[in-house]
Amino acid sequence: MPLVFIPSAMRHLTGSVDKIRVEGATVRQILNNLEAMYPGFKERIVDAEEALQPGVAIAVGQELSVLGVLTPVNEADEVHFIPAIGGGMV
Repeated sequence: MPLVFIPSAMRHLTGSVDKIRVEGATVRQILNNLEAMYPGFKERIVDAEEALQPGVAIAVGQELSVLGVLTPVNEADEVHFIPAIGGGMV
């Protein structure tokens, strides 16, 4: 099963779990399974049309996804949901 890394800002939804193995052959399936386990998780990543929320990226393996929830995932892959980082000085 793919290993999903949970961003620190979302760990309150998972009871502080930072990574979890989740079944799914696509990011969409993984998100649906995460939502079943941790209600509210999916809406932090995608909107009602399942487009990525602004400022969220997905990495599968070592590559940033350009396919969003349609990205295929292999059994040995790592999946990272990457929230935008703001702040800094100009």
